[in-house]
Amino acid sequence: MPNRLRYHIWYSTRQRITTSVLVAVLLTGGTLIAIDQANDPEDRSCAPGVERPAGSEECVGVSSNGYDFSVPELKEVVQAIDRENDTLEKDSYATVALMLPFTSTDMGKRTKILHEMQGAYLQQYRANHESNGELPKIRLVLANTGKNDAHWAPVVERLGNMTDAPDRLRAVSGVATSSTQIKEAVAELTARKGIAVVGTTITADDIANGAKGKDPYPGLARVSPTNRDEARALAHFGKVRPDKALLVQDTVTGDRYTDTLKTAFADLLKGAPYEPQLFTSPDDPTEEGTTPNTFRQITHLICDTSADTVYFAGRHTQLRQFINALGARGCRDRAFTVLTGDEGSYLGGDRKLNRAALSSTSKVTVRYAALAHPGAWADASKAPKTGGSPAAYKSFTDLLARAEKPGGIGPIGATSLNDGQAIVAYDALALAVHGIRQAKGAGEKLVPEPAEVADQWTRVKGSLRVEGASGWICLDNHGNPHNKAVPVVELARDGSQRFVEVAWPEGKAPSKTCLPPGGGAGS
Repeated sequence: MPNRLRYHIWYSTRQRITTSVLVAVLLTGGTLIAIDQANDPEDRSCAPGVERPAGSEECVGVSSNGYDFSVPELKEVVQAIDRENDTLEKDSYATVALMLPFTSTDMGKRTKILHEMQGAYLQQYRANHESNGELPKIRLVLANTGKNDAHWAPVVERLGNMTDAPDRLRAVSGVATSSTQIKEAVAELTARKGIAVVGTTITADDIANGAKGKDPYPGLARVSPTNRDEARALAHFGKVRPDKALLVQDTVTGDRYTDTLKTAFADLLKGAPYEPQLFTSPDDPTEEGTTPNTFRQITHLICDTSADTVYFAGRHTQLRQFINALGARGCRDRAFTVLTGDEGSYLGGDRKLNRAALSSTSKVTVRYAALAHPGAWADASKAPKTGGSPAAYKSFTDLLARAEKPGGIGPIGATSLNDGQAIVAYDALALAVHGIRQAKGAGEKLVPEPAEVADQWTRVKGSLRVEGASGWICLDNHGNPHNKAVPVVELARDGSQRFVEVAWPEGKAPSKTCLPPGGGAGS
């Protein structure tokens, strides 16, 4: 009994002391660990130059080492670019950044981004291996601005710090979406950081120079026509009578593509008997929203008119919804033609498009102003005699074939040319390379200063034009393409994008000299 009492008193007390000490140590250690973790923020890096911004899981930034932003379909072409960059000797190159929202969640946009990257790579390879040894060589880096270009600001800041060695950034290409974010990014890059920008598929009239003789984006050049020029080309092609046409337009403002497209279409319809039919897209126009309900009502009102042509000013999701509704309209005995801008190119792969709406019995024809199409210059016997070059297009397709062939300069992933994105990106990088190498003067200086590249845009015309795969690139004094070829494309029921013919903003192809006229901002 005494031993049990001794055990209880002694060992219980000792256990209590030991336990208390252990608890104290653990608590203290836990506190120290917590303090240490608080002082050591979470590592949000994804790859060199790329990280996840606060409050976001997207990896955004500028990559130069083969990082694919965790987008599987980009892997092969990113690796091809990385292999090409690895062949460049130190101090032999100038850098061009391809700035796009690589982590977009919109599948149609992701396909276009893949095609743009493929086109840019093919031009990089051509510049480095098939240009008679001209210098500097071209290094390509990837600048991801995130979904809807929401993280453009830190990316542009990083690009602004890359103009010195070892990067020697001399131009930014890509820049593909006519949005407020891209408008601000272009302004920051050009007006404040002095970096030349070559837009691929931006078409908004207010992301351009020359309006009222002013250049708010000094150093911006574009290879695609503006919405105004697209609309003019469509009008010349279709010979549309204003009294037989009406406009369906988005009421949301701030989308540079839609805003300027509806203005361009409205100018064509001055004096028309019908007011525009209105719809309101969601904050994110790639979402479905409730606009199908609105379009069903609009088609009833269209049937109440005598119009046979509908100009549509909106993004591709709403365009698809409108076509579906028009296919189910009440007045199916009447034929309608829908004319729209280059967003129509998204619909070829849109599985939610009701193909029956495009059948012969439905009597709905959808045509859009494409930025490029393989049918425009593939057949030398049918191609226009000026404004483009079948030989330049063949040079592009020959490179593409080598990239698709096993053991060639690829692989670069699944390819397609019908949406025009690869062609336009190829041409945009060609313009950037042209500016960099034309600015390269005599002497030991291999890479021109950033401002010297931007100064070249006023001389890209005449015999100094760029022979693009999409057509001649002849810039006016404000960096806009003069009378650029506009392929008119029809959306077929099977989803194919059928080339119709090349239209021109001026109503006819440019002269052989391709010199913009004086007395204005140019086309």
